[in-house]
Amino acid sequence: MKVGIVGAGMVGSAAGYALALMGIASDIAFVDMNAALATAQAEDIAHAVPFVSATTVSAGAYDELTGAGVVILAAGVSQKPGETRLELLSRNAVVFRQVVGEVLRVAPDTILLVASNPVDIMTQIATRISGLPAQRVIGSGTILDTARFRSLLGRHLDISPQSVHAYVLGEHGDSEVLAWSNARAGSVGLLSFAEQVGRPLTEEIRAQIDDSVRNAAYKIIDGKGATYFGIGAGLANIVKAIIRDQKDVLSVSIATPEVAGVRDVALSLPRVVGAAGVIVDLFPQLDPQELAALRRSAALLKEQADSVAL
Repeated sequence: MKVGIVGAGMVGSAAGYALALMGIASDIAFVDMNAALATAQAEDIAHAVPFVSATTVSAGAYDELTGAGVVILAAGVSQKPGETRLELLSRNAVVFRQVVGEVLRVAPDTILLVASNPVDIMTQIATRISGLPAQRVIGSGTILDTARFRSLLGRHLDISPQSVHAYVLGEHGDSEVLAWSNARAGSVGLLSFAEQVGRPLTEEIRAQIDDSVRNAAYKIIDGKGATYFGIGAGLANIVKAIIRDQKDVLSVSIATPEVAGVRDVALSLPRVVGAAGVIVDLFPQLDPQELAALRRSAALLKEQADSVAL
């Protein structure tokens, strides 16, 4: 399957590189307003391909996306000095209107995978602009936050993060909710597992993990200017679930009819992802504090999304 990537910056190129290394896509096509950048990224990734896969990597105008089964949207404008978040969102909505229209002109049956931030609101905007069913407009959501959560828990428990089953819900941002109450290691409840292996999860350690998950991006950006490897791999993992129809359970964002009493809001929940996009929404059991936090996150996202003029 061909995968298109609109936006050849750090996130788009990291996703393309991860896809090429994993050999998931038959073809990867980059599109960017800066044609020279798109070509350079495609060429650089193409030179890595002979070591690992047979993926074809190219760059061009939107027609290059013809036949793409998935298109990653990693385009957008940067915030100007003194510009409000709402003003930035409004400008990005204009960009998305053009981008989504061009993508659907050449690939009307594609699944849109939104990576541009703020990803939940941009997912809601892309859904409204495209007119596509919500299950075919997927935001990367908290897939990276969930990976960070599992990584830190695995490190503390001294086990593989792939044996940790825990999710971050709601916004990919400050109001996100770490679902401690239903987290497990293997088939054992997290707190019980921690006690059994002699690595208890005290309130202090839980607070440290929460802070590290919630503020990971700020620390990385402070050190090197941007985050891209983690989200690039996360996007490739979502694409893999779609291309191979794996029906993986992933914490991704789509426009959802109702969450915790808030209607028509895009945010992350565990969802089954396969060839048709999102197949099933899963609503985990949460404790009262987590449910209240999810409601606050949903209400915040709903307010922000509804404030953007389309």
